[in-house]
Amino acid sequence: MEKTTSQKIRLGLFVILGLVIFILAIYFIGNKRQMFGRTEHLTAIFTNVSGLQLGNNVRYSGINVGTVQNITMVNDTTVSVDMSIDTAIFKHIKKNAVASIGSDGLVGSMIINIIPGKGISPLVEPNDIIQSFNRVRTDDMLSTLNTTNENAALLTADLLKITKEITQGKGTIGLLINDTVIANDLKQTMRYLKNTSKGTSESIEKLNSLMTRLSNKNNSIGVLSDTVVANKIKSIVVNLDHSSSEINKVVENLNATILNVKEGKGAINYLSNDPKLVQKIDSTMTNINQASSRLNENLEALKHNFFFKGYFKKLEKEKKKSK
Repeated sequence: MEKTTSQKIRLGLFVILGLVIFILAIYFIGNKRQMFGRTEHLTAIFTNVSGLQLGNNVRYSGINVGTVQNITMVNDTTVSVDMSIDTAIFKHIKKNAVASIGSDGLVGSMIINIIPGKGISPLVEPNDIIQSFNRVRTDDMLSTLNTTNENAALLTADLLKITKEITQGKGTIGLLINDTVIANDLKQTMRYLKNTSKGTSESIEKLNSLMTRLSNKNNSIGVLSDTVVANKIKSIVVNLDHSSSEINKVVENLNATILNVKEGKGAINYLSNDPKLVQKIDSTMTNINQASSRLNENLEALKHNFFFKGYFKKLEKEKKKSK
């Protein structure tokens, strides 16, 4: 059946519209994948890529700046990820930036997040290798949770066993809980401890009061805290020390004198050890006393003598005047 002109026109418009839509789709997809812009490469090393695929987005501070270009297995613990990054972003990325693998939302595809580095650091160059951060994988989390659940089950079983023994009155705790006599003794002990603590507190208060009174300068002990009194006491001690040294010198001299006396040196030893000299001194003193007595008698006789009587009366008058 031959097509009409209107049908041909419709077919041509449909084809043209399809081509336009196809070109726009390629443009938008290519723009999103950085296919038409100028890009450079950065590399990050991971121990596990956690489901990362080629073409996944690369974000810097939450902005899409490139895609995953290549994933290479270096060895059993190292994976190299090559990223195609927009050249205009290189002037913002520093060498201390850190790459990490995350998910785009809760159920989205995996992406690489580049976290800006802190502090002052030079900018990255094309084909540089930046640091990476490996997050905990879901499998590791599930394995840890499984181990935790097993340990919790064991702890629960042990706790049930301990609780059962306590309920049955086994062990020290069970005996304390079920034995009323021990409970009463414990209660009485706690009462004694409370009274003892109260008495201790009162003793501490009294001790604090006593220390406060002792620190008062008006007390005999509190005076010691006065710097003036302390200086005076220090001066007295120094004087006593000096006097003690002087006394020691006197004692040494006295000891030397006594030693000389014992050894027969000096006049004292001569006087104390010569009996004849002592008798002579005794006789001399006796003669002096007798002479003094006779002199007094002669003076008394002179007072009554006619020639000297006026003289002695004159002396008595002068003595009375002076009194």
